[in-house]
Amino acid sequence: MLTAISAVNRFFLRRFTLAGRIVLVAAAVAAVFGLDTERSMTYQAFALLAAFLAVGWVGSLGFRPAVRVARMLPRTVTAGEPLVYRISIENATAHPLDGLVISENFADPRPSLREFRDAGPPPDARSVLQRMSGYRRWRWLVSARENAAARPSASVDVPPRGKLELSAEVLPRRRGQVRFASLTLARSDPLGMVQSCRDVECPETVVVLPRRYRLPEIALPGARRYQHGGVVLAGSVGDSEEFLALREYRPGDPLQRMHWKSFARAGKPIVKEYQDEFFERHALVLDTFGGPACAERFEEAVSVAASFAATIDTRECLLDLMFVGERPYCITAGRGLAPAARLLEALAGARLSKHGAFEQLARAVLAGRAAHAGAILVFLDWDDARADLVQRMRAAGVAVLAWIVVDPGAPRPAESAWLRVLEAGRVQQDLARARPHP
Repeated sequence: MLTAISAVNRFFLRRFTLAGRIVLVAAAVAAVFGLDTERSMTYQAFALLAAFLAVGWVGSLGFRPAVRVARMLPRTVTAGEPLVYRISIENATAHPLDGLVISENFADPRPSLREFRDAGPPPDARSVLQRMSGYRRWRWLVSARENAAARPSASVDVPPRGKLELSAEVLPRRRGQVRFASLTLARSDPLGMVQSCRDVECPETVVVLPRRYRLPEIALPGARRYQHGGVVLAGSVGDSEEFLALREYRPGDPLQRMHWKSFARAGKPIVKEYQDEFFERHALVLDTFGGPACAERFEEAVSVAASFAATIDTRECLLDLMFVGERPYCITAGRGLAPAARLLEALAGARLSKHGAFEQLARAVLAGRAAHAGAILVFLDWDDARADLVQRMRAAGVAVLAWIVVDPGAPRPAESAWLRVLEAGRVQQDLARARPHP
């Protein structure tokens, strides 16, 4: 029912201009009050308004422009920052296209029946009536899926066999993805009440990176450690070290290190020599375990983690981003393995874990503590499990900086040199005053 109502509403918004909608409402009111033609002359107003709409509707028929459209989009954009891009329209006919209005259509945000049934009440629903309201739940689900907003362009004219480029702007509301579905070419009838519309399919996707905060000057803790397997092992499975040079074979060298091309050229055994790697490696851990009530805190936590991922200089160190989604994730950046942008793209798709417990993340973090010099932990809560993780990391010699995102007015754990509290809604202010030192 709600899906059908939204489809009808979209139809009227697309096909009728503001003037057309006013005339349509006025005609409907005149029809109601003009039912008794003997006592009221309102039916004459209805006939006049209906005639205007009929003429406008007929004038909107036959609009089938042969055009080719293309967008020039960037690969990524940051949430909350306007996305400005170019749209190219090429008229393939010998007739001018005057008065075109271009508007974007995004992927359908309406939930399926199963998703609507499985969804719980909206987080801001407080009364029993609000929790039971199907429309409120519908609007909440649709709003959560509407990741961008765009306004129609100004009216433009495309010459015959000509090409036109115009600037467009979209505002990404939250991190994730903006899925462009199609472009609508609209032109109103001569009376300016009814629009002719043609949708041109051109699906594209832009990754929306999390918002980021300005961080104080925080020196990453820890010292260089020996990394068994070198940088190559840091990003892949295997046991290879950092290549140093070629040298002659010595008794005891493994045959796997034989360089056969040099052997054939020199006529004597030549092997590859490797060196052990000592460098800093840090963990950036994002807590993804919490219920729907902590959705706002989670968005703030993602932004805090993204701020560190974008700020830390990974030219001389490795940074492991660790979180749990459908499975545990560990994405390594730095020293040529991957750029920091790769971590931001991963954070753009991070979601609250619906299954499992915090211990799943703790096990993954503790498994790599021998290689980590320091760890930045972004928590959604502070309990025994999280405190135990910090204690075990510090006992293993890992320098820890822990950040806890709390709701406004919620109890705050005691801060320390390695533990700081950030309040949702004022994270930037709390970060500005933070000067944690492990």
